[in-house]
Amino acid sequence: MKISTKGRYALRMMVDLAEHADERFVSLAEVAERQEVSKKYLEQIIPVLTRAGLLRTSRGAQGGYALAVAPEKCTVGQILRLTEGSLAPVDCVDEDPPLCPRAAACPMLPIYKGLYKVINEYLDGITLGDVLDSRRELGGDSYVI
Repeated sequence: MKISTKGRYALRMMVDLAEHADERFVSLAEVAERQEVSKKYLEQIIPVLTRAGLLRTSRGAQGGYALAVAPEKCTVGQILRLTEGSLAPVDCVDEDPPLCPRAAACPMLPIYKGLYKVINEYLDGITLGDVLDSRRELGGDSYVI
């Protein structure tokens, strides 16, 4: 599995909004500047996260974006599934039952299922709050997603 630019930028934006949650609504221009990413690119990600109930929006001079959920309630796995689609390492793991005619005799299917389980458990076990905590432990701006 390789995380695309869309997934990475969505995570960076969500961490940024979590970090600035006390400021109420944050403009997309501020997020883009702080994260050194294209505002236009972030504009493409916003609707996905808003429809999923993870972001709130406000129009007007004091408008912008804010988390709609507490950072401790939003997982990296949630964000990546919204922006990347499935996190499955192979297509057959996404299907239940597997549509592949070889599934019953496939020696690799249990391995792929195990990998998929580990990926989901790991990413669903990390919240935005955890990322903020690790960032503080590293000392400021030294975090990597």
